[in-house]
Amino acid sequence: MSEQQSPIRRAILSVTDKTGLVEFARKLSAMDVELISTGGTAKLLRDSGVTVKDISELTGFPEMLDGRVKTLHPKVHGGILHRRENFAHRSAVAEHGIQPIDMVVVNLYAFEKTAAKANVEFEELIENIDIGGPSMIRSAAKNFQDVAVVTSPADYEAIAEEMSRSAGQLSAGTKWRLAQKAFATTAAYDSAIASTLERVSANGRYSFHPEEAFPKTLRLSFNKTMDLRYGENPHQKAAMYSDASGTGVANGRQLQGKELSYNNIVDLQAAWDLAQEFEEPVCAIIKHTNPCGTATGPTLLEAYRKALECDPVSAFGGVIGVNRVIDGPAAEEMAKLFLEVIASPGFDDAAKAKFAAKKNLRLVEIKASPQTWVLKNVSGGILVQDADMRPLSEGDLKVVTRRAPTPEEKRALLFAWKVCKHVKSNAIVYARDGQTVGVGAGQMSRVDSCRIGAMKAVLPLKGTVAASDAFFPFPDGVEEIAKAGATAIIQPGGSMRDEEVIAAADRLGLAMIFTGVRHFRH
Repeated sequence: MSEQQSPIRRAILSVTDKTGLVEFARKLSAMDVELISTGGTAKLLRDSGVTVKDISELTGFPEMLDGRVKTLHPKVHGGILHRRENFAHRSAVAEHGIQPIDMVVVNLYAFEKTAAKANVEFEELIENIDIGGPSMIRSAAKNFQDVAVVTSPADYEAIAEEMSRSAGQLSAGTKWRLAQKAFATTAAYDSAIASTLERVSANGRYSFHPEEAFPKTLRLSFNKTMDLRYGENPHQKAAMYSDASGTGVANGRQLQGKELSYNNIVDLQAAWDLAQEFEEPVCAIIKHTNPCGTATGPTLLEAYRKALECDPVSAFGGVIGVNRVIDGPAAEEMAKLFLEVIASPGFDDAAKAKFAAKKNLRLVEIKASPQTWVLKNVSGGILVQDADMRPLSEGDLKVVTRRAPTPEEKRALLFAWKVCKHVKSNAIVYARDGQTVGVGAGQMSRVDSCRIGAMKAVLPLKGTVAASDAFFPFPDGVEEIAKAGATAIIQPGGSMRDEEVIAAADRLGLAMIFTGVRHFRH
């Protein structure tokens, strides 16, 4: 790859995402780069006072077929693809009056955004498949030794800066990096098209329902956002990748603190997911992906205090997730405890000021993004399942004991059920209305989870309720819960010994609700 580069003298600009384009075009023009453009891009540049030549002036052929054909022309692709050091190539383009094109600035029709629209029409979907754009990108990337291909507005500033200090040139290394990004861009674009159209019938009366089935071929495309210091353990390498949606944990905005670790991010996801279960203000404190305290309240301050009461020892060094912007009073209280990360939809100025003294505390702002799929690695492939988003309805609840729960017990049971879904199985959660009291997580035996949840309790267990993520296989779990002081249980039901389990609850005076819904979390 030769380091000797020629100045960029002519560029084609044709973009869907026009972010930063006018300023970039002005910088190119100031360096005597001739600008050629198409359609809406040309109009925007002219309206902004940038001199630009229409593509039809270059090709001698008008844009046609509603813009379907404009850049698919030998004077475009010949100008891009000919090798400058190849005498036969130079002779051929000269013979046909083809001018060299040294830079291609292109991004593509927003196919994925169109496909994500509810009830998008088949014709609209097909019309948003870009043809000329990927062709120009691939041509320029293939001839990266001579042509710079720019597919992302994020690169404009650095490119203009390098050209300004290098007499209009870009280094071979820069051109190669741009080409690598370009091929990744077209690969992701084609992958999105293939994955979408795979689920479309060809009958012209198309209705788009992406949730109906898993694709026959699962094509994944993510961009690396950061290298992590290491993975779960120091001997493991790790990185985080983004889907470029701007939402969810992978696209969160870190406001302060040390860099995030792999384990921080996993715990942060667990805290954020649990916080999203609730409409009212909630605080979830997570340790090693399990909630060690969760509570709701009229304010985040009260929710945090109640969550911390559940297990203040385990909360030390934990990760917090909330579903409201954190204010000054909540921040002041949280700042008293050593925490690793706080995940929130936002932090007000008072909160930022309170946390500023905690230099290592990581604050992360997240935009909500409901997960559609959950992926898990297995050797030789991956498992894919729908995200566990099944809420309970009143019709799901079936009182199976002689005694029905009181209104207060029922509220506590529904609260405990939401938390229990986020505890590793086998899971048992003891709670009062709006506050966890004891959490038994990840045991091989459900009765052991009942015992450990009670053992972990700092607050009184008498008068609490209990939630179980799956059915009780034997009455012994119910007996342990009653022994701890709980008065009501919520569980899926479905055991071969349900009759014995219900009889034990009746004998012990417990109310019990079956949900018919299981929430294993492995």
